[in-house]
Amino acid sequence: MSENNVILSIQNLSKEFKLRGEGLFGKPQTLHALSDVCLDVFEGETLGIIGESGCGKSTLGRCIVGLHTPTSGQILFEGKDIAHLKGAERKPVHKNVQMIFQDSYSSLDPRFTAAASIEEPMIIHGTEPDAAKRQKKVLDLMKEVGLDVQHLQRYPHEFSGGQRQRINVARSLSLDPKVIVCDEPVSALDVSIQAQVLNLFRRLQRERGLTYVFISHDLSVVKHISDRVAIMYLGRVMEISPAHSIYENPLHPYTKALLSAIPPESPFETHPEMKLQGEIPSPVGDQVGCPLAGRCPNATERCHAERPALVEVEDNHKVACFLYHNEVAR
Repeated sequence: MSENNVILSIQNLSKEFKLRGEGLFGKPQTLHALSDVCLDVFEGETLGIIGESGCGKSTLGRCIVGLHTPTSGQILFEGKDIAHLKGAERKPVHKNVQMIFQDSYSSLDPRFTAAASIEEPMIIHGTEPDAAKRQKKVLDLMKEVGLDVQHLQRYPHEFSGGQRQRINVARSLSLDPKVIVCDEPVSALDVSIQAQVLNLFRRLQRERGLTYVFISHDLSVVKHISDRVAIMYLGRVMEISPAHSIYENPLHPYTKALLSAIPPESPFETHPEMKLQGEIPSPVGDQVGCPLAGRCPNATERCHAERPALVEVEDNHKVACFLYHNEVAR
């Protein structure tokens, strides 16, 4: 990982969805999926994105690869803003920024064999005009992800979930990308298969120098694979730091609550408990104050009225919480 080379920079990114129907007083309703997200991704690292369902982590991944167009903000890939590129302008970016989805079956065309699915991106982008060379690369990629020649002409329904995800990995590698956004790529797999696929991701990263944005709700999975971790809640980044710091020295109340929910590995092991009371607030309508204010035991009047900025309170450790803003001021 090179901390001097930011390959992907997300600056003040927001994504809103207009909802059908009308709210109070006839006003149209807006769902705030992402609000002012700021992240830097360093070349060769794995940045883990953790959060509960509905926190906006998948929306963030889809904005990065161009499946969603942000409402505002920038996504800089190698210094160029790609947030609003479309059509032919977006095509070179697709080659370098790929995505692996959670559902390994729906990610593949059921009419295509494994070989055809892996070959298709090369045909669309014209990266290898020679058919024989394409077929050789397909076989090489299949072997690289742990499959073999016997799997080339099989269809998606003939594979297990882990094998289908390996095909999706090979498909994403067919264009030799620099960044891969992994959206819950192992959550639908058995635990033993999860470990195999995670080890595959790590090996490919070492061998190819890949950069991952790894989205998950599973804290143990993210701990295993990530160099740094960002905690998201209700469309906002609440804390970001090196992976070991998140687990050894969590600062934000929400991060502490997430970690305290992990069952201990031993019945004799104890760890501090942090419980959040109440329900998650709605992302629809005006968003005022800290999104955690209504559930946080440390909340003050300021938390309900103002949004805390994401500030660095320790070396490479940023947190969006007024508890630590006074320390930064000093």
